[in-house]
Amino acid sequence: MERDYQFNYSSLKPSVFNTEQRERKANTIVKVCQDFFQTADLSDLDLLDVGSSSGIIDNYLADHFRSVSGIDIDKAAMEHAQGTFRKANLHFSYGDAMRLAQADASIDVVVCSHVYEHVPDASSMFGEIVRVLKPGGVCYFSGNNRFMFMEPHYKLPLLSLLPRPLAHRYMRITGKGHYYHEKHLSYWALKSLCCGFKRIDYSAKVIADPDRFGVAYMLPKGSIKHRVATFVANHFPWATPHIWIRSARSTGSVSASGNNTLPQTVPTAAIRSDHRRQWYRRAKLAFAICDIPLQNHASGSRSRYHCG
Repeated sequence: MERDYQFNYSSLKPSVFNTEQRERKANTIVKVCQDFFQTADLSDLDLLDVGSSSGIIDNYLADHFRSVSGIDIDKAAMEHAQGTFRKANLHFSYGDAMRLAQADASIDVVVCSHVYEHVPDASSMFGEIVRVLKPGGVCYFSGNNRFMFMEPHYKLPLLSLLPRPLAHRYMRITGKGHYYHEKHLSYWALKSLCCGFKRIDYSAKVIADPDRFGVAYMLPKGSIKHRVATFVANHFPWATPHIWIRSARSTGSVSASGNNTLPQTVPTAAIRSDHRRQWYRRAKLAFAICDIPLQNHASGSRSRYHCG
């Protein structure tokens, strides 16, 4: 089965209509942006939310930014947003994250929150984000990588770590669905996904000061959960949910239209290379119990594993 868009995500996950949860996420976006720009006043910035879903987050953001545009390929979610929220500086439209309608270098802030794993090609999406950002603009990125115990969409342990065929079977056996659509990348593949950004990792900073960044509702400061999360974030950054500010580099040639031509995304070959390395690590474990030579396609070397 070829991986396509999730056109009806809101029908699968009604939690996108939970106002309290969504406004909490929006508050964290505002707090991180205020910290990054070193000002409480964001009213001179234009924001684009890629994968805006029900519009609750954008409605909150519209109280802080000059203009807010939300796009999503989920028509039901877009109809809800358009029919529920009306502000002069707030706009919703049906749109494709891999083919943004916005002009080159026209946006100050792009929000990409837990979206990359849902689109058919995350590299293409980030290429579009780079294109529409003004030089010096930023992308607020949040999401998980594949190295997590509990998969957040279906609450199935280790689901994101399994090879795709096994993940699909796991979904069917547990009655969660017939196909595991979400495609999480490794921490290192996420870091190298787009060379058009300078990455500023806010994950540990947000965890360290939950009151300041609006996450105390899930990480009460001083609690055991907070202390454990702080330790993990400081020593094992790949094991935490990520909040990154990706700052568009201002370097680049000037196009005929006068806009800076920003760097393009890393070719998807980089992601394929990461997948090959992951396959090789899994194969090493599988073949370790037998005397089978294994070709390392990543390095070209051969290894032999013997029974203990």
